[in-house]
Amino acid sequence: SKLHAVCDGRGRPLVMLLSEGQMSDFKGAALMIDALPRAKVLLADRGYDADWFRTALAERDIAACIPSKANRKIPIPHDKQLYRQRHKVKNMFGNLKDWRRIHNRYDRCAHTFFSAICIAATVIFSINQ
Repeated sequence: SKLHAVCDGRGRPLVMLLSEGQMSDFKGAALMIDALPRAKVLLADRGYDADWFRTALAERDIAACIPSKANRKIPIPHDKQLYRQRHKVKNMFGNLKDWRRIHNRYDRCAHTFFSAICIAATVIFSINQ
């Protein structure tokens, strides 16, 4: 399974989606696009580099800070200074995986696993406010 998440500027999860492991990142983004909160900029990794996703963000007045994939013929520039803030998202995933139940995925059912993620996120990020 793969966890897709949208975080705020402090690294707290706002929207989460659990998908099958072989699903590409931008297909997961397609499922989450309607749930995106209002924002000025969206930071994402190369897996989310798709023209339709950039267009959908522009329609919502959200600037995309996404590095281009290596196979893109004409690379799209991104703000490298701003992109350094993406470590907050990685830290959020790291905090969730500190819970052994989430890291090892003991739960067989997806809904049980996702509920454990939500409980962990609530506990972790309500303490660190």
